[in-house]
Amino acid sequence: MHVFLPDGKQLDLQQGATALDAARAIGPRLAQDALAATANGDLVDLMTPLPDGARITLITKKNPGEAAAVFRHSLGHVMSQAVGEFYRAKGHPADAVKRGVGPSIENGWYQDFDLPEPLREEDLPEIERIMREILSRNLDFSRREVSKAEALAQFGGDPYKAELIRELPDDEPITFYTQGDYTDLCRGPHFPRTGALPGAFKLMSTSGAYWRGNEKNPILQRIYGVAFATQKELDEYLHRLEEAKKRDHRKLGRELELFVIDPLVGKGLPMWLPNGTILREELTRFLREQQFARGYQGVVTPNIGNLELYKTSGHYQNYSDSNFSPITVDDEQYMLKPMNCPHHVRIYASKPRSYRDLPVRLAEFGTVYRYEQSGELNGLTRVRGFTQDDAHLFCRPDQLKAEFLNVLDLTVLVLRTFGMNDVRFRVGTRDPENTKYVGAEDNWNAAERQIIEAVEEVGLPYSIEPGDAAFYGPKLDFVVRDVLGREWQLGTIQVDYNLPERFDISYVGEDGADHRPIMIHRAPFGSLERFVGILIEHYGGDFPLWLAPRQVAIIPIADRHNEYAYALEAELRAAGLRTEVDDSSNRMNAKVRAAELSKIPVMLIVGDKEQEGRQVSVRERTPEGHKERKGVAFDDLKAELLERYRTRA
Repeated sequence: MHVFLPDGKQLDLQQGATALDAARAIGPRLAQDALAATANGDLVDLMTPLPDGARITLITKKNPGEAAAVFRHSLGHVMSQAVGEFYRAKGHPADAVKRGVGPSIENGWYQDFDLPEPLREEDLPEIERIMREILSRNLDFSRREVSKAEALAQFGGDPYKAELIRELPDDEPITFYTQGDYTDLCRGPHFPRTGALPGAFKLMSTSGAYWRGNEKNPILQRIYGVAFATQKELDEYLHRLEEAKKRDHRKLGRELELFVIDPLVGKGLPMWLPNGTILREELTRFLREQQFARGYQGVVTPNIGNLELYKTSGHYQNYSDSNFSPITVDDEQYMLKPMNCPHHVRIYASKPRSYRDLPVRLAEFGTVYRYEQSGELNGLTRVRGFTQDDAHLFCRPDQLKAEFLNVLDLTVLVLRTFGMNDVRFRVGTRDPENTKYVGAEDNWNAAERQIIEAVEEVGLPYSIEPGDAAFYGPKLDFVVRDVLGREWQLGTIQVDYNLPERFDISYVGEDGADHRPIMIHRAPFGSLERFVGILIEHYGGDFPLWLAPRQVAIIPIADRHNEYAYALEAELRAAGLRTEVDDSSNRMNAKVRAAELSKIPVMLIVGDKEQEGRQVSVRERTPEGHKERKGVAFDDLKAELLERYRTRA
């Protein structure tokens, strides 16, 4: 057999050769340094036979991060061995620990266990210690193929492994991996030995998990770990986690009095408090101004609709798991609105349209309802009732590209306004093997081609994700990386030939005949709830002046300065700035501290000198820290703040 190296060179090997054999054929030093490999782009270990003709690269200890998924999976096996040793040291027999699945995941791994007695969070450091001791033993990982009968003989006493083995095809090779006295059922891949694994790992938590995710099955104990190629990467990751805790939008939402989710109202149904309502209204005002400048028209549609509406659109059939159950009213069935688009289609169809009327751009901050399982609900980012910044554009084929580019420009502007500049663009296309998609293949091909052409025309980097399209059309998603390095899918633009077809809408063309419009669905925020949740964490609650629910705090040094403070407050409020005076009996430093905790961006401190000269001392929160200015003329400051508010600086 032969394989090809990255430079195109052909390497001739014996049949059944592994990546380690390939490394040995190149040189003994490479064989010593090799940790894993890729074969035709897939990660493999050094022990697995290579396919004939494969294009391979060898991963060495110079670049272990390229094999992160491999070393994380191997550390999962080391942890599993360590858990067994931990319970044996407590006097339990070796077969007392039963094991479920244990895959590598982003940044680490997890492993499910059926344990003779629960593992406590305070036991994790001891498991870590045993893991490091196993690494120091430098145990070899060995791979062995066995028959189904052999596999069942090995794991017949473990109901979880036995269940997995019985489900495997009879003719499929089954593989075991062993390090020291620990053997597990596993496909691999693994590092060659425990001593080659990075020590930059940490066990993070333990929780309950149903076997195979089925609530009818036993609850197992799941242990999570994280691992990186270097200690620096691990330290940075742990720092980001600490920052994420401080920035958690649920925590800040309570502290800043932005929203509340009341169990008596219902799970996943957030209510906006006064501060949160201001934040929400600033966002909607910003987008409405942008939409008005681009020729959008506002509409309002009801929160429920006739079931036939959603059957015609296909939402009832294609999103049955996330729709709320229909309700019967006067012998008709209605459903909580899952999408705004069918309503907008009916508005378009409410009167005849000419080619001169197009494009028609209908926009709505429309509230929709979708069923999410209780365990998936998460503050504002996963809810059951939310408001989309939805718009639907109806255009002629010759207008499609210009309209799509205009929507693309608007969405990029929205993201950049909030400092979300690290964006990647994902084109979701149809998976031909999936039957959920509706409409003619020619229309799908045209829509996918037009999205890709538009993205390429403006020079945006993009990836194509087959199977990620909506059931009625392909889409362009905006995936944003926040200040903590986390990715969020926010805005989306979708090209749709199919809903106009399903609703049989048309316009009269220049030739006097009926023609079918094309729809564009778009939502730059995605949903206000999710966007605000992400925004809270992105800013850490330190909103820029124009967004901050409480913009200016005036702090009189003594009671004799209160009257001056009230006069300034009245002027700023009359100008449209959200201002409040702290006239409490606290000392000035305590008042400043209270404003800091409330994350009010601008504090104006007034005393004798300021009062005499119609001045203020300014203390301002900025991303770089605090900025202080003394003796600032109040009229100049008011003009400055109003300009920053007006321009959304």
